Amino acid sequence: MARQGRHPHVVVRRADRPGDLGWAVMAHGEVYDRQFGWDAGFEALVAKIVGEYGAQHDPATEAAWIAEVDGERAGCVFLVAGDAPGVAKLRILLVTPAARGLGLGTRLVEECLAFAREAGYRRVTLWTNDVLVSARRIYESFGFTLTDEENHHSFGHDLVGQNWDLDLYAPRTEG
Repeated sequence: MARQGRHPHVVVRRADRPGDLGWAVMAHGEVYDRQFGWDAGFEALVAKIVGEYGAQHDPATEAAWIAEVDGERAGCVFLVAGDAPGVAKLRILLVTPAARGLGLGTRLVEECLAFAREAGYRRVTLWTNDVLVSARRIYESFGFTLTDEENHHSFGHDLVGQNWDLDLYAPRTEG
């Protein structure tokens, strides 16, 4: 991705080009298989999330972003309407292993939360698993708080699912 001895060119843009949605599904399947040994059930979950977004998202209240490094897709995140008025869900944050350490995850979440505020959301929620340590660090840095945890067996593994919540207008405390 990045050439030796020079800074990579990083862009975060809307996921609005042909291939962006398919890439998000494929990248999740491949990365999570390699990194955690998760089975195709995870890719199917991501495909469902992305398919619903692609088929029926409202551009005024839902958006997705792609991070590129030197012109190649290297990350993504989605923001969709939640189950209650004023609540959005942050979905499927991913940064490929080759692009980690460039701040892409933070930039993707920044875009997501700025859009959520502009769209009039008061809260953003997300579901993740405790093994996704780097993503959790990013969420915590933006002020997300853990609201509950539950053991589950998914994607071929025993996991601990976590729900996180962010009040977009609560004062942030530095930790």
